[in-house]
Amino acid sequence: MKKPYLLVTALVLLSFTAFSQDVIRLQSCSNDVISKQVDSLKNLYNNDGYILLKEASISMESEFEMPVIVPLTQGSWYQFVFIGDYSSRLYEVRMYDWQERQVIYRQKRWGEVDGNVIVYSYVPQFSEFHMMKPVQVNKQKKKNLCGYVMLFKRTGSPTAATAPQNP
Repeated sequence: MKKPYLLVTALVLLSFTAFSQDVIRLQSCSNDVISKQVDSLKNLYNNDGYILLKEASISMESEFEMPVIVPLTQGSWYQFVFIGDYSSRLYEVRMYDWQERQVIYRQKRWGEVDGNVIVYSYVPQFSEFHMMKPVQVNKQKKKNLCGYVMLFKRTGSPTAATAPQNP
């Protein structure tokens, strides 16, 4: 090659641009208030016949969604829990199926009873991945908010009278 420095320069520039992109990364956080709520909800759902499939503490930024992708099995009864930072004023969770159709939307505001906790049941129509997108809006526009997500599955099959209805 007559001009190897051009190739080296192009590779260096390419590597810088690849590493400079903002990527959403799941990072854990710690919050004593949320930890107590998590322990309480785990006990409640375990006693009610659910098993904990997945859980994660997540570091969030005000007004930015944190996507969480979970595989769900057709006909199984799931319970989803999102716990937001107590200092936030608004909490929302949207859930989408594999075709990107919104199947769940829940919103809570600070000051409501259990305002920082969003819980919903869901029985998927198909075995496929679903994406849950929690978001919280904080008064001070904090960049390091703590959140917590849990996915429970009912160990027995739900009866028609007690199965949750999907909207």
